[in-house]
Amino acid sequence: MGKKEGFFLNRLRAHVRVQPPTTTSHHSCSQEPPNASAETKGRRIMVVVDSCSEAKNALLWTLSHCAQPQDSILLLHFLKAKPSQSGALATGGEETLDKHTASKAYQKVSTLRNICELKRPEVKTEMVVVQGEEKGPTIVKEARERGASLLVLGQKKQHATWRLLMIWASQTRPLTKTDTVEYCINNAPCMAIAVRKRGKKVGGYTLTTKRHKDFWLLA
Repeated sequence: MGKKEGFFLNRLRAHVRVQPPTTTSHHSCSQEPPNASAETKGRRIMVVVDSCSEAKNALLWTLSHCAQPQDSILLLHFLKAKPSQSGALATGGEETLDKHTASKAYQKVSTLRNICELKRPEVKTEMVVVQGEEKGPTIVKEARERGASLLVLGQKKQHATWRLLMIWASQTRPLTKTDTVEYCINNAPCMAIAVRKRGKKVGGYTLTTKRHKDFWLLA
């Protein structure tokens, strides 16, 4: 691993405490001295979830490499809404949605919460369904208002031609609100990580942050 890659991995570990799946919850890869008060308080890790496999992969990465027993995970599900319907929906807040839509939304999130409770029962898991006009700005707003320490998003695999087009577009115009992952990475009040699972033959995950693109983590 080169000097640049090593520096990034150490920096990433310091923020998210990356750990191998087989490591027990009492150990961390971070080389920094433990902070007793921070460890006791824990962090709130916000994971953006939906019915796509990319979101599930991002959640599994969070559970196996990131979350510690003292942390809490907030599963955030976004629903497109009219301006008059914007707002967060907690338990009992379905009055702004029809019952069928609200039920479907919570079913999707509940399935992923069950995964969290099965794989990491010691980690507290919360869920919220939020409505907004634009997905990226709504996620950033929720991360700020709910005090997220880390924001994790699933990312789809993009072909080389598409990546080159997006690089060119970002140089010629401001980033639009429709570029959800990029928008969140660049505007989140906390560290934001886009996670993409690589193929079975290669293994591992590809991570993207504000400073590093497509960093391959073999784990």
